[in-house]
Amino acid sequence: MTPPLRTEHLDFIPYRPEDEDAFVSLLRNADVCRWMGQDLVPEPDIRTLFRAILADVYPQNLFDVWGLWLDGAYAGHAEVKRTGNVDGHELVTALAPEFWGRGLGAEAVRGLIRYAGDELGLKEVYGMVGAENTPSLTMSHRLGFRHLRDVVGDDGSVTKLLAISTTDRA
Repeated sequence: MTPPLRTEHLDFIPYRPEDEDAFVSLLRNADVCRWMGQDLVPEPDIRTLFRAILADVYPQNLFDVWGLWLDGAYAGHAEVKRTGNVDGHELVTALAPEFWGRGLGAEAVRGLIRYAGDELGLKEVYGMVGAENTPSLTMSHRLGFRHLRDVVGDDGSVTKLLAISTTDRA
């Protein structure tokens, strides 16, 4: 069961049915999708994804996923889940644009690293960051992530596969 977490400013709360519209709004934002390296998808598909989190991911304990909250306002999304790119777990975060540039992305990632090491017993975790996403790459390197390799998509896009030890925390 995904537990709630707390960092200095953020509350990581497992999604509740009443969070659906906030989740949809985040993933319908073109800028958020661009930086996440995904296409905009129709709203009904996002609603189906959200409902699958509640109906499948949580009951089957498939992976950990949270809504991120700052002072009661929905600020974004976070996950720790197995990745097909390496034999390990990937950290996923996405902030709503109104929360960008405030250090919250780094805070969320540090919280996920701590959780992955302390609660999941993982020694190393991974991140996938688009090669053009300079702010996230800068933050990742500042936190101590190291570049493992580039992953080239079918469309020619390049994503940086990064790794960090959970024991060497920034």
